[in-house]
Amino acid sequence: MFFYLGKVLWRLICWLELAVLTLFLYILSFLPKAFLNAFYFSFFRIWCKFFVRALGIDLRLHQKNRIPLPKQFILVANHPSAFEDVGIPALFNVYSLAKDEVRKWWWAGRINVAAGTLFVKRESSESRHQAFDNIIAELKKGRSVVVYPEGGCKGRRVFETFRYGAFDISLQTGIPIVPVFLHYEMQEEFEWQPPYTLLDKIWHFVKLQNNRANYYVYDAIEPGNFTSKEQYMEYVHSLYLGWQARYLD
Repeated sequence: MFFYLGKVLWRLICWLELAVLTLFLYILSFLPKAFLNAFYFSFFRIWCKFFVRALGIDLRLHQKNRIPLPKQFILVANHPSAFEDVGIPALFNVYSLAKDEVRKWWWAGRINVAAGTLFVKRESSESRHQAFDNIIAELKKGRSVVVYPEGGCKGRRVFETFRYGAFDISLQTGIPIVPVFLHYEMQEEFEWQPPYTLLDKIWHFVKLQNNRANYYVYDAIEPGNFTSKEQYMEYVHSLYLGWQARYLD
C-alpha cells in the first residue's frame, strides 16, 4: 500500500515539475528568436526528458554501434508512435523535422517553434522541397537533425519503403546517417493510428503495464559507399527489416 502511494506521489511530483518547466518555456518563447538561439534548445531537451519521466516511460538507449558516433549526423528512425517526438530529443542532440500540425499543439507547438523544430506539410510537394532546403541549412550550421523516412506514423511494423529525402541530403552534404531502431515492448499501446488523438496516446502511456522503450543506435553509414539515393535508401531500409525481424517478429 505504502509503495503504491509512494509511486503515485512521485508521479504527481513529476507532472508538477513538467508543468512548471512548460510554463517557463512557454513564457520564454515570446522573446526574440535571436535571444533564444543561445540557450532555448538546451532547455527544450531538458523539457523532453522531464516529459519522458512524467509519462513514466522506461526509455533505454542500447549502443549497438561499434565505433563512436560522428560529431554531426542525420539521424533516421522508424516512427510507430508519438512518443519519439520527446524520446529522440531526450537522448540525442538533434533538431527534429515534424509534421506541420505540431505547430498547433497548444503550448507544445509554440515551444517546438521556439526550439527550432523544422516543419513540413507532408501532402505538399512545395513544403517538402522547402523542408529539404531547411534541413540542409541546419546542417550547414553544424547541427544534427532527425528525419523519419517512413513519412509519418505508419504503424508498429516498418513501412514497405522509405522516402528518399534524408538519403539525398546525406549524399549532397557528405554527412553520414545514424540509424536508430525503435522498439516498444507494448507495441499496440505505443502505436499511433486513427482514431486516437494525442491526448488519448498520453493516457495510454501513463497507464502502461510494460513501460519499456528500447532505442537501438547503430554505426553511422557513410554516403560515399553509395552512388544514388535509391541504392542508399534500399540498403538502410533492408537494415530496418533485419532489425524488425530480430526484435519484433
